[in-house]
Amino acid sequence: MKMRFAILSVAVALIIIAAAGPVAFAQQAPAAQGATGSTGSTGSTGSTGQMAPPTGVVEAPKQDPAEEAAYRVFFNIKGSDDKAVVKTGEDFIAKYPNSRYREGVYSRLAQAYFNEQNTEKMFENGDKALAINPDNVDVLVLEGWVIPHSHPDDPEVERKQLAKAEEYEKRALDLMPKIVKPASVSDADFAKSRDTLTAQAHSGLGLVDFREGKAEDSIAEFKKSVDLSGGTDATDFYVMGAEQKQLKKYDEAVDSFDKCAKIPGSPLAARCTQMRDDTKKLITAAPKP
Repeated sequence: MKMRFAILSVAVALIIIAAAGPVAFAQQAPAAQGATGSTGSTGSTGSTGQMAPPTGVVEAPKQDPAEEAAYRVFFNIKGSDDKAVVKTGEDFIAKYPNSRYREGVYSRLAQAYFNEQNTEKMFENGDKALAINPDNVDVLVLEGWVIPHSHPDDPEVERKQLAKAEEYEKRALDLMPKIVKPASVSDADFAKSRDTLTAQAHSGLGLVDFREGKAEDSIAEFKKSVDLSGGTDATDFYVMGAEQKQLKKYDEAVDSFDKCAKIPGSPLAARCTQMRDDTKKLITAAPKP
């Protein structure tokens, strides 16, 4: 999925850039919902949190064919068509407010609204998904990543928001190894999706640590993100380079700024190029041993 998001410079200025987003674990395939619930759920309880019935003959829950068909339409919308996701998802929730599919719908709506740069609606739908399933990994990672990219004026609000982001990302990382691979997804695709989510969680934690002035911890988190993602987020490299420069690790800072500058289409390219060149001058001017 495409993602557009606001990023922080060292001065915590907001910049809008684009990057690839994670594959949704929590979206439910229509045929599988009655068996396991959300693929983002980690236990045998499914997205409702109810334990499976005891072995024996039980009456299957009644299904509304119209609801099933409507959800199938929503489920099959192309991931890049965010406007269609928003329109179809909102219509579905309005018509079936108590649907057993609503967690998956809220989760995908959160991502679509995020792509449309409507963070208010993103949080609204993400929080609804988490109210149904607090272990929805997709939403935990997304919200935990977005929060440190904003900068509240109230220091106390900022502190609480950063603590929430850290909690979400760490919970997601704890849950990640427990996610059960859907039968319809190949091992390679599943591993790639999980690595993408894991990388985004570490990126979020890196920015939380940056905002809290923990440069060493922040750099370590960014490096974990880069190792998994291959280095596609210019913001990670930019902030990491700034922190390395602050710590007088000039060679590492030059490398980070250089990688930031070379990411195709990045609006940070010019700034990273300038930072790289400025940092090189510091190396040249440093006294020789």
